[in-house]
Amino acid sequence: MDMRPAFDRRTERVAWELDWNLLRTFMVIVQEGGITAAANRLLLKQPTVSNALRRLEEKLSKRLIDRGPGRFRVTEAGALLYRECIEVYGSVARLSVLMRDVKDEITGHVRIVMASHVVCPLFDEVLADFHERHPHATYEIEIATSADVTARVLQKEASFGVCLVRDKHPKLDYAHLFREYFGFFCGPRHRFFGRRELTLADLRGEPSVSFRTDQLSDALRPVALLRANAAIEDRVIGVSSNLEEVRRMILAGLGIGPLPVHVVDRDIADGLLWRLPPYEDPPAIDIHVVSNPHAHLNRAETEFLDLLSARMAQTPLDQRNYAR
Repeated sequence: MDMRPAFDRRTERVAWELDWNLLRTFMVIVQEGGITAAANRLLLKQPTVSNALRRLEEKLSKRLIDRGPGRFRVTEAGALLYRECIEVYGSVARLSVLMRDVKDEITGHVRIVMASHVVCPLFDEVLADFHERHPHATYEIEIATSADVTARVLQKEASFGVCLVRDKHPKLDYAHLFREYFGFFCGPRHRFFGRRELTLADLRGEPSVSFRTDQLSDALRPVALLRANAAIEDRVIGVSSNLEEVRRMILAGLGIGPLPVHVVDRDIADGLLWRLPPYEDPPAIDIHVVSNPHAHLNRAETEFLDLLSARMAQTPLDQRNYAR
């Protein structure tokens, strides 16, 4: 049983049941000084406006306007209500401004699984911009083989992945992030270091190191084809799934090996690596953003992926074609 006084219950009922449109109509009636003028301003028929005023007076059990032939006078109750209507209207009118100034706070966790040593200025810019917009979002970036990247996105263990792609899975979505080009390199200990007159034929039978995916049936198929043409595929001294470790073996002189040209520009400038043939038409490898359309992403994941997709759409592919 409701033990509140009857006055309180009636006040609450009025607050819940009162239609704002009735108050707005009453406010316009007072401002226009008549039913007909108010109807014209509200683009309503005169009986509709009259009926609204009648319903409001019945709801409040007060006569708000004393009207008759040639007579229109706002009562004391009507004047009090009009002042309140102005306040309510002002609050409602400010809502759009207030909502515009409110910034959505995104605090979710974004988990990204990437192939080893993905170097993409566009991706880095998106990461920086997203953090600036949503400083409370958190991130986890894990390195894995391209096959594992695809598997983890498929299993919904990651928000999305960035990797090399050989065969596209029918249940995943793929977006072309950038294209990189592989060259063969050697380190300072190697007898080819610093030599400019070399040809692809000079590499025949040369010991090498490479990636585990450097296979005709895997993501680095273009590199594997070039290795086969140069007849250097039979003497692989070391392999790794991590670009940094392939680079380490090349620098240590274990053998020549393939690396993305734009990734090792600084190493070349610093005299740590030496570019080997072929110099023209190097193998091209496409890097993709892989996502699962059936995964339930949080707001941070969704916003990040949307921002990345938008930035990719705004950037022509030739500007994401690195260091040919």
